[in-house]
Amino acid sequence: MAQENGLNGNEETTAGTRHSPVMRQYHELKEQYPDTILLFRIGDFYETFNADAELISRELEIVLTSRSKSGDNRIPLAGVPYHAAEGYIAKLIGKGYKVAVCEQTEDPKNAKGIVRREIARVITPGTVIDSTLLPTSAAACLMAVCPDAKQREWGIALLDISTGEFFVATIDHDPLLENLRSEIARYIPAECLVPPTFPEPFRQAIRDRGVVVSACRDSAFDEKNARRLLCSHFNTGTLAGFGCEEMPAAIAAAGAALAYAQETQHASLSHISSISTRSSSQGMTLDAVTLRNLEIRESIRGGARGATLFSSLDLTTTPMGSRLLNRHLTRPLTDIPTINKRLDAVGYLAGKTQVRLSLREHLGSCADIERIAARIAYGNAGPRDLTALADSLTILPELKRSLAGDQPGDLPEIVKNARESLHDLPDVIHLVRTALVDDPPAIARNGGVIRPGYVPALDEIRGVLHSGRDWIVDLQASEREATGIKSLKIGYNRIFGYYIDITKPNLHLVPSRYERKQTTATGERFTIPALREKEALITNADERVLALERELYAGLLDILKKRIPGFQEIASGIGALDVAAALAEVAITRDYVRPQLNDGIAITIRDGRHPVVEQGVTGGFVPNDTALDSTGNQILIITGANMAGKSTYMRATALTCIMAQAGSFVPARHASIGIIDRIFTRVGAFDDLASGQSTFFVEMLELANILNNITPRSLVILDEIGRGTSTVDGCSIARAVLEFLHGKSAAGPKTLFATHFHELITMEESLKRVRNYHFAVKETQSDVVFLRKLIPGATDKSYGIHVARLAGIPKKVTDRAEVLLGETMDRPATPGARPQRYTQILLVDEPSSAGNNSRHPVLDELGSINTDEMTPLQAITKIAELKRKLGQRNGGT
Repeated sequence: MAQENGLNGNEETTAGTRHSPVMRQYHELKEQYPDTILLFRIGDFYETFNADAELISRELEIVLTSRSKSGDNRIPLAGVPYHAAEGYIAKLIGKGYKVAVCEQTEDPKNAKGIVRREIARVITPGTVIDSTLLPTSAAACLMAVCPDAKQREWGIALLDISTGEFFVATIDHDPLLENLRSEIARYIPAECLVPPTFPEPFRQAIRDRGVVVSACRDSAFDEKNARRLLCSHFNTGTLAGFGCEEMPAAIAAAGAALAYAQETQHASLSHISSISTRSSSQGMTLDAVTLRNLEIRESIRGGARGATLFSSLDLTTTPMGSRLLNRHLTRPLTDIPTINKRLDAVGYLAGKTQVRLSLREHLGSCADIERIAARIAYGNAGPRDLTALADSLTILPELKRSLAGDQPGDLPEIVKNARESLHDLPDVIHLVRTALVDDPPAIARNGGVIRPGYVPALDEIRGVLHSGRDWIVDLQASEREATGIKSLKIGYNRIFGYYIDITKPNLHLVPSRYERKQTTATGERFTIPALREKEALITNADERVLALERELYAGLLDILKKRIPGFQEIASGIGALDVAAALAEVAITRDYVRPQLNDGIAITIRDGRHPVVEQGVTGGFVPNDTALDSTGNQILIITGANMAGKSTYMRATALTCIMAQAGSFVPARHASIGIIDRIFTRVGAFDDLASGQSTFFVEMLELANILNNITPRSLVILDEIGRGTSTVDGCSIARAVLEFLHGKSAAGPKTLFATHFHELITMEESLKRVRNYHFAVKETQSDVVFLRKLIPGATDKSYGIHVARLAGIPKKVTDRAEVLLGETMDRPATPGARPQRYTQILLVDEPSSAGNNSRHPVLDELGSINTDEMTPLQAITKIAELKRKLGQRNGGT
């Protein structure tokens, strides 16, 4: 061990560099895992060297030291204690690094030469399974992406190694990667696997979403290899039963994900017992922009910690329920019978107060059985995991009794199925209770885990150990009396074993039978033959106890591995009950109603409210109605004051639809929802400086995605389209967009269109499915009151100066703005021209040249354009061309 701890001696020249045997061993392992931080176990520390040492010193803020290699050369060195390593590893994983953990695989005392070491596990952001490395109950997914042979679609696979959830899907390949970005936004994977030929711009687009990108070897993405691995893992001859037999790209992605997980964990991962296939037709599509704009899971301003739809509705009491609710909200359903089954469960528990309260009380005591099962499969479940599992299993009879008031036939299907999945497992409870002590340590490797009486052989060795320690205490007392040295102590350390410690003032009293063992700064240490004999007996017993405890604990995990499918079924039932009970609690406490889902194309909401905003409003939230359909009230142009509530109203409508199709009651007096296939939003101003994209260009990209993918069953939310450019350009774009959405067919996408371009209100006269609405405002002589109420008709006032005052703009500025606005409003109109009112600061039209009544040729060209046959890009290009001609005609540049 002296050689190992010193890292020197027996140096050998390798590739021109002299390395000690230990360093040679380190470099051989490092070469196998070059893209990881290698934690190399030496004694009680995990050591890192060279670039790894410099990296963890910087990232973990620990001291960087060095060891001598040869001559004046130094090897950078940084290490962490093995007993505290998990915390340091968690920090590295959280920063996006990969960590390879190298363990000593033999006892250093028995090693001949260098201690044998092997990589025990590789931890990456997407393959975290340890409880100490998972800070929350949220999913930590591994994604794999594989293009098909023709580059028309991509197969994707999502694997949550901590729970065993595994599914595949295919998405269309689009040049801007919007579909891939949407999948990332929906599932928020921690890591994404890609083939080595995956283009760097595509990789960077994934990294920009905060995902670690890892390239795997080509063979991992080979479809034949992937199919063979998946069939072998699931013990099947085909993948047809999983619904993905004819999805080669998805199979390749799934095979790569499973192979990566197995290789990093050095385990078979038996808890991954199935794989499912998800189709876009099975659920409402919410792209990345919509998930962001509607703040489904992450707040635009505060990230995951801000106020979101998920945080507002997440009254679940178990990690399984929280993860399930998250999946429901990010992927609402389109199948009405399945939605109604979820609503039946919520309605049942909303109407059964005592049942709901009892369920929620007992559910709150359940541990994360889903992740515990995964750790059992991997073999690293701690003793406290097992006691938490046993405690949770004891709650199951109480959960079932909470639902025993009704006959099984009276329970909604989801509640009934969940109840039936809560299997009583008294044998598992008895096994864990019998095998483990009442309050076990967090880890098993240091012993003190197995209960006395579990195995007689262990008790016998412990008896020898305890009696030996009692003998030591008796020896200390007898030697004090025999020598007259009252301060005599018998101590122990790992290097020198047991010793008799005598301080310097008492050395003259030491009898001749004492054998000197060590000199210290304060005295001498001695031993005697009887102590040496007992030391050998005690040390041997101590090692035997620890080895037997580890063996027994590993055997206990092996027994529990066979019960993993049952544990997973129980976890699934708990999650389903938890979600239904939580949404029922929300419905009762916040006065939500059950939505009516139908195959129609209309949305009717009476007294609808925003589920998140109303939680923070003082004085009560003002509800509003919504009446939209694809053949009548297809497009609502919403005008009105800034801060009147336009954006809140539109978001509330969209969130109500999402909640309804996710299976939740909704914040309204009545809601009838025709199934929506997609929700599109363009809300607010965002830019992408990293890729050099301006705010307006991002707006146009998002608008193009909407216009190219809408269907009559879509819901479109557009807020202030065209505000990122000049007034003339913006208004023209907004008008063209409205005409495109309206189209000439009998049906179009339901659209809420908020704008301050008041010129657009005239479109109600020319487009039969367009309706004007505005938010009412009450004006007094001294103030403006926003009533937050949506009413039919249009308005041409925005009250921007009033809002500027509320925001704290200096009075000198707002007073001057009032003067300028007054001058604009009072300006006489051009003879024969239609009177206009200008309500935005500095949006001033120049009067046309007096007496020039000739028709402008641009108007003739504009009148001949068929906008229904133009793409948005063609429309924008044409508008720019007409604007240039207009400038040339008027002498502009």
